[in-house]
Amino acid sequence: MPGGRRGPTRQQLSRLTVPSLQTLVGSGCSNGAGLRCRGSNSVGLPPAPLTALIAPEPVRHSHIPDLPLENRLVFELLLFVYLLLALFVQYINIYRTVWWYPYSNHAASTSLNFDLMDCDLAVFISIMLARRLVWTAVSEETPWANCSSQLKYALLVSSRLVLLAACSWGLCLTLASLFRNHSVLSLLFLGYPLAVYIPLCCFYREGHGGSVAANLGCLDREADGLVRRPLDFLKLLRENLWDQLSGPAPMPAHTCPPSPELIRGEVEALKADFNRRIKEVLFNSLFSAYYVAFLPLCFVKSTQYYDMRWSCEHLAMVWLNAFVMLTSQMLPPSYCDLLHRSSAHLGRWQKLEHGSYGNAPQHPWSEATIWPQGVLVRHSRSLYKAMGPYNVALPSDVSHARFYFLFHKPLRVLNLLIGIVSSVVLYQFYSLLRSECWNHTLSLGLMLSCNYYMLFKLLRDRIVLGKAYCFTPNGAGIACKSQ
Repeated sequence: MPGGRRGPTRQQLSRLTVPSLQTLVGSGCSNGAGLRCRGSNSVGLPPAPLTALIAPEPVRHSHIPDLPLENRLVFELLLFVYLLLALFVQYINIYRTVWWYPYSNHAASTSLNFDLMDCDLAVFISIMLARRLVWTAVSEETPWANCSSQLKYALLVSSRLVLLAACSWGLCLTLASLFRNHSVLSLLFLGYPLAVYIPLCCFYREGHGGSVAANLGCLDREADGLVRRPLDFLKLLRENLWDQLSGPAPMPAHTCPPSPELIRGEVEALKADFNRRIKEVLFNSLFSAYYVAFLPLCFVKSTQYYDMRWSCEHLAMVWLNAFVMLTSQMLPPSYCDLLHRSSAHLGRWQKLEHGSYGNAPQHPWSEATIWPQGVLVRHSRSLYKAMGPYNVALPSDVSHARFYFLFHKPLRVLNLLIGIVSSVVLYQFYSLLRSECWNHTLSLGLMLSCNYYMLFKLLRDRIVLGKAYCFTPNGAGIACKSQ
């Protein structure tokens, strides 16, 4: 009609460019098949794959400084000294006396009932607590190991053999003495941690063994991840004991994986390594608390009185402090930053209810696509929304969502450790103000000195890392692009 609204001619339509992703999503097109308008057919545009249309912004990683971390031998020495101090405090809580009373008995004139103590049990506990320190001293590389002098090398090997022989001989002597002086029921408590560790941790093993760096390149693809498979019992026990003594595996380097498959493979390897580290932290912290604070209570005579509530509180404090010390050593800031970088590339999906976002475009999930934030995909008859800047995670995999939740904030683990130590320090300081017994004051003073050192180290790392991570939003971070 004259003066009416006219549509575009064929020549104008031929000069139209390919619309962007927002145009395609807003027009209801899927996978770039064409642009559909109301009352008309599809415009003949060349089909473009969805992977070519989606181009997320590059992930920028913060550059954190190299924070000082104790050498493995120094850390094991500090941990051993702390556990010996905690064992001494527990013996004070059990065998304390009222030495200021004018008793005629000579034993009551001392601060502790030394005649009631079992020296063989104390030596046995000390050797069990020193197992990691002894193995580290034997296996750790020293500056004299690569020395060309054969005499120094022979002295080094001889000292290590003497150390192992002395610990083994002392352990055998104390066990023989304990078997002669105590009942079988009491002796069952000596090996209880090992009896619990074997069925809980040694029946299955994640991955193919070895370091994480090797697992990054050779993952088992049978179930889109690592396979948990039963192994020979003796071999499995030997490998787990070796892990307990040898310490953590070397950390892999994050190299910005260019493909979604490599990103998921890296996450699977890091999950297996993180679970192994946490398993080692939990076992060693419970092992230390058991032998330091619980085992001495099992060998106390039935006629002797001690404060059960205070001894149980000391048990809980030793376990929390050992857990924090081992976690800060096994999960250093560089390792937490590696987990954070992998989680930033992994992304997260939020499951939506049926019927929501009915008019929004929905795409079938593809494992070869890096999905940007806000895209809706369908996977396993469910609707998911991309929440991270990069999203390559499997939408129905709960472990991927848990990995992103734990590590997408790089300071989450450090804040948790600071919260635990701060709570312990505040409770101990409150108990110190209300304490009336001399052994309570002495034990709290000794334990607080150790907790202050841990709190200082954690707060120092928190302040430095907080400033380092806050520097990235201005564009000063390291961009990691997908190719």
